[in-house]
Amino acid sequence: MITPMNMPLGNKAGGGRRGDPSRRLAEIAGRLPEEQQRTLLQFAEFLLAQLPEGEEAPLPEPKEIPRPEQESVIKAMRRLSETYHMLERGPLLNETSALMAQHVMQGRSAVEVIDELEVVFARRYEKVRSSS
Repeated sequence: MITPMNMPLGNKAGGGRRGDPSRRLAEIAGRLPEEQQRTLLQFAEFLLAQLPEGEEAPLPEPKEIPRPEQESVIKAMRRLSETYHMLERGPLLNETSALMAQHVMQGRSAVEVIDELEVVFARRYEKVRSSS
């Protein structure tokens, strides 16, 4: 059974956390048969077409999630992904993976890597915001 967006997901689907709408929509679409996926896409395109000419939904502001004093690189990635929930992960993958590898493989300090991850996410957000 698929739960409404305002209900927490079970452990299987999302770790019991409420996800951002785009992730939830992708999860729902992935569980639907192909014909219903097409219907969902048509409905989404219909809604998009209802926006006034040239107007798109504004880019949401990042969530304010304070950085803990002691934080692992993995937890920082989770925090930053939640903070910048509106960003697509693909464009960030190369830079964030390289930083993660520097930490794991080369022993670069977690604090340095997290500092740089924060810059990468903030820079990407500003780039997306300025282009919209």
